[in-house]
This record gives sequence, structure tokens and C-alpha cells, in this order.
Amino acid sequence: MKVRIGADASREEAEAIASALAEHTDDDEIEVYVGDEPDPVLVREVDLTAPIADDLGPTDREERLREEIADIEEGGPEKYRDRLPEQNKLFVRDRLDLWFGEDGLNFEDGKFAHFDAWHPNSPNVDEYDESDRVPADGMLTGAAEFEGRDVHFMANDFTVKAGSMAKRGTEKFLKMQQRALKTGLPVLYLMDSSGGRIDKQTEFFANREGIGKYYYNHSMLSGRVPQICVLYGPCIAGAAYTPVFADFTIMVEGMSAMAIASPRMVKMVTGEDIDMQDLGGPEIHAKYSSSADLVARDEEHARDLVSQLITYLPDNSDEKPPRSKSKPPVKSPEGIDAVIPEAPNEAYDMEDVIDRVVDHGSYFELQPDFGKEIITAFARVDGRPIGIVANQPDERAGAIFPDAAEKAAQFVWKCDAFNIPLLYLCDTPGFMAGSAVEKEGILEKGKKMIYATSEATVPKQCVIVRKAYGAGIYAMSGPAYDPESTIALPPGEIGIMGPEAAINAVYANKLNAIDDPEERAEMEQQLREEYRQDIDVHRMASEVVIDEIVPPSELRTELAARYAFYEDVEKQRPNKKHGTVL
Repeated sequence: MKVRIGADASREEAEAIASALAEHTDDDEIEVYVGDEPDPVLVREVDLTAPIADDLGPTDREERLREEIADIEEGGPEKYRDRLPEQNKLFVRDRLDLWFGEDGLNFEDGKFAHFDAWHPNSPNVDEYDESDRVPADGMLTGAAEFEGRDVHFMANDFTVKAGSMAKRGTEKFLKMQQRALKTGLPVLYLMDSSGGRIDKQTEFFANREGIGKYYYNHSMLSGRVPQICVLYGPCIAGAAYTPVFADFTIMVEGMSAMAIASPRMVKMVTGEDIDMQDLGGPEIHAKYSSSADLVARDEEHARDLVSQLITYLPDNSDEKPPRSKSKPPVKSPEGIDAVIPEAPNEAYDMEDVIDRVVDHGSYFELQPDFGKEIITAFARVDGRPIGIVANQPDERAGAIFPDAAEKAAQFVWKCDAFNIPLLYLCDTPGFMAGSAVEKEGILEKGKKMIYATSEATVPKQCVIVRKAYGAGIYAMSGPAYDPESTIALPPGEIGIMGPEAAINAVYANKLNAIDDPEERAEMEQQLREEYRQDIDVHRMASEVVIDEIVPPSELRTELAARYAFYEDVEKQRPNKKHGTVL
């Protein structure tokens, strides 16, 4: 702003005029000219970020509101807050501070939920009783910044009726989910709930907008935005469905549990006497049910795990996962061939191969204690997030059992939902056979793995590390399953079955007719060598069944180039409502 004043004006008058104008201008600079002088006598910088000073300040009404907010933020009755340290858990608002820091909590919704029912300032409360405290109705919801990412969150307050859910808290939860559908931003569920508040069930249980709508909304959000759940306590009945509907669930040792019914209810219904940890603790869900992806040591570790996990995920299904700066592997790629045994049945740890392929520090395994014969993990190659599905020869020879097939199917499905390219590292004798696995649904669960692989539209690379026998080559995205490439390392073999089984199946009568043991052994060896030549990857490359045989030390470079080239590949699937397998 430029202002010209009379020629006889003093400097003091110029300063007074500039000060007065500074309170009413949107310009960041005021220039005051005297008379006809070409240069300003005064230049005043205006701080547009500073509020204009006046005599007004917060009123008593505002101070009362602040007192009410502070009271709400104290949580439930003091006796329940005092018990939290004994349970090694944080008060819910301290937990939010751990997750988001002092400045990371953008805002909270519904802080005054159920205020009229308990607060002494409410005209509906005749006599205040601390045992009736239900601040925020035991449910905190809002938006925050986590590791540089905007997220929605919900968190149960265990000091309010054991984190149980009732009408107003349920409405807050539903609003948060519905807003996540609008924004396309991830959701964090920080669960510590004993389930629905039974004495209030008519208010929220079966309503159209009641607790049942949680799981409808979970279903709508599924595959749209990442849903990540951390369990901090025993979540029973309806509360246990949020963790299993989430894309990724972390339990905390000595603290978490989830079950369809409490131990007391289980004993009433079945007569079984069991404690909460044996019924639904972290070991149960990490090793047997597969409902837990990871188990944390404590609250800080749980946050750390999620901070790593979210780096592989986009905000929603329309976006690609975030890239990072490329790092060399933790071990030299030149050692890949040396860690793969020559004999097809000799065990080794597939992680020794992975360590020489992926970026240093990027390997992040999920469900490590469930279905161990298949590895499912996130990692990066040249800074690009990928999902790894790898057979593990160190566990049951890498044969695919029902639990591992289902684990792989779920992981592939999630990677495809969030645009994370897939890397299959194949070294398997195929699906396990026998009456035990048939009872466990090897065919049903095996088809899910094959279906997920077939339906995936993200870029896929299949590497035949060593053996690919039977339908294992199908489940591991072999040539028939629309991978962008099928490449092999020198030990690779692809066949209906391994040499021993094939010889026994095809030549049993011929071999049984040879009486001389030495002659029989020579014939077996000859047949074995002939069969191995037939299934060797050199033969497969010659027939153009596979795309290339790659020197093992160049595998990382090869994969990086192929992922970069096929980054924007588009795949068409038949026009249909949906498949019927998953």
C-alpha cells in the first residue's frame, strides 16, 4: 500500500498513520510519502499472521467449556485409570500421544457424546456419581497425521465400561468409517473393547445404523483403503470382528486376545474350562487361526510395526504404493547360486535368497508363524514396494499345505487390491498329499491360492528358483497365469512330479522285473537322469515355455528392470459381477 500525506507532516505523524493503516490492510507493506517527494519517508512491514490486539479475551463461558473438555479427557472413573499400569497398558489419550505426538492429532469428533447422561454440568444430571462416568461414550474417533500420512482413527477407552460399545460411540464409529469412504484415506483401529454394552443393547445392536453396520462398512472399505487394527485387550464377540475384517491385525503379547465368546460363556455353552489367552491370545491367532498378522512385544513395538507396514501401502486403491530411495541388498547378489543346493530335495532357507535380492532393511514378513512353508512378505526392489510369495524349503520341504495356501491367497488378494506388484519365488514339490490334508481342505484352499493368482492384475514376476513340481507351478504364477515374466535360475526344474516319483509311477513294473540289485540301481540312475533332462529349465527355455534363464547374481538387476518396464501394465478380466471362489 502506498500513502501520500501533506508536505508539512512530521515523521511522527507518518508513523502514526502507518500504524493505524496496518490494522486494516491486507497488504504486507505500507509506504508513506510526504508531499511530492519521489521516495517514501517511511516503509512499514505488516505481519499479516499476527492477530490484531484488542481488549477482548476468553469469556467465562469459554472457560467453562474448556473445563468440561478437560474433564472429558480424564476418561472413566479414577479407579479404572489406576489399574492400567498393572495391565501394562496406556490410558487411551496417552496412547494417542504415542501414536501421533502432540501435534499429530488433527481433530477429534464426538468428544461430548453421552455428555447429558453423566456430566455434573448437564441439566439432566441430578446427582453426580463418578461410577456413572461415560466420557465420549468410551469411543474416540477423529483424524490424525501418522508418519507423514493422513489417517482416520478410532480408539476404545477401556476405563469407560471396559471399552464396551453403546449407541453414541457406535454412531461415532460409523461416521468415521463413512468419512473414510469419502476421503479415501487409511483407517487405524486401536481396539480395546469387551464388546457391546449388553444393558443398552436395544439402543444399538440390531438397528440399521447400529453395531452390525460396522461390518457392512468394513466390507465396503475392504480393498478401498487400508484398514489396520491393533489389539490392546480382550476383544470379545462383536468387538472381535473388527480385527478380523481389518486388512492387517497386530496383537500385543500378554495383553491382547479375541474370541467369539468369553471363557465364562464358553464354559457355560460347552463345559470347557479355559483362560482367555489359551482361548484367543496372540499365539492362538498367530500360529493357528491366521487372524493375527503380527505380534508386538508391547505398545511401542506395535506402533513401530505399523509405522513400517504403512510404508508399503498407498492411501487407497486408486493410488500406487509409495516409492523409496533404492538401497543395495544386505547380502551380495553374487552369493545367490551358492545358497541354493544342487540336490532338489535338500533343505535351505529361502530368506538367504531374498536377502540378496531386496533392498537392505526392506524385508517385512507377515504371518511368520502360520503356514511356514510359504513366506508372505513386503519388501522393495530398487525402492519399489513388492509383495513376495515364496516357498520355504526349510519347512516341510516347501510343500504347499492347506494353511499356507490360504495364507498366500489372502496375501495376494491384498497386494492386488492396493496395487503392489508380486514376486513369486518358486521351489516346491507341489501341494501336499494324504488323508490329513484332504480333511483340512487342500483342494478347497489350494483353489483359493490359484484363483487369487489368476485374478491379480498387478505386475507379476515368477522365478523358478529350483523345483516347480505338480500344481505348485500353477499356484506360484507359472507361465499359464499371466505373469509379466517367468524366469529361472540354473537349478530350475518344471515337471508334473519329481524324478523319484515319476520313475516309480512310470517304470515300476520294468524295474521290478530286474533281479540283479546293481543292474536295477544302474537302470534307476539312468532313468532319473533322462527324466531330469526332460524337466530341466534349459529344455523349458529351449521350448520357450519360460522367458529366460538368468545368472543368479543378476537376478536383482533383472527383476528391477522388469518391474520398471511393466509398471503401468493393464490387464483385462471378463466383465462379471465377481468370481465365486473367495
